[in-house]
Amino acid sequence: MALIMQRFSRMFMSSASAGVVANGSAAAALAPGLERATVANGCFWGTEHMYNKHFKNKVKHFRVGYTGGKSDSVAPSYRQVCSGSTGHAEALQITYDPKEVSYEELIEFFFRMHDPTQVNRQGPDIGTQYRSAIYYHSPEQKEKAEKVLAKVQEEHYKGKKIATEVREAGVFYDAEDYHQQYLDNNPGGYECPSHYLHW
Repeated sequence: MALIMQRFSRMFMSSASAGVVANGSAAAALAPGLERATVANGCFWGTEHMYNKHFKNKVKHFRVGYTGGKSDSVAPSYRQVCSGSTGHAEALQITYDPKEVSYEELIEFFFRMHDPTQVNRQGPDIGTQYRSAIYYHSPEQKEKAEKVLAKVQEEHYKGKKIATEVREAGVFYDAEDYHQQYLDNNPGGYECPSHYLHW
């Protein structure tokens, strides 16, 4: 119960004191040879924590934020995203070197660590902001994501349709500072019970 209340209470934290970037997150230029992957699969605290745990030595940078909804010149607050009015999902943006880890590997892990058959929820976390989604940054990423999805559907979810949406990446807004590396900074904090390796 304490962990659920901890998750609920974050809606009422001050966005100003949390360090919201006033103009959203205009994507910084990537260094030569690096690429981005953007995924959403429930509470971004757990998504970031699991990716960081498994890819810490292979991935250059992780950042949690909001994407997939209305584009605006001002970054939405967590409270606005939770209201459903922005259409955004809680998401993780990964900056990586494809020579060290492949996009397919990152996307397969995405499917392994949550239940992609749930619609607009993960476990007890309910709402469109918790949907399962892959936001591709190139036609090549789209093709690879769809191939991995089809493989996972065939091998792990026969008879149960995967609900993950595969969409072109739009503006990514950095979440408030207190969300970044939340579970590393708050050991024992709330983590969605759907976030574990399913196979």
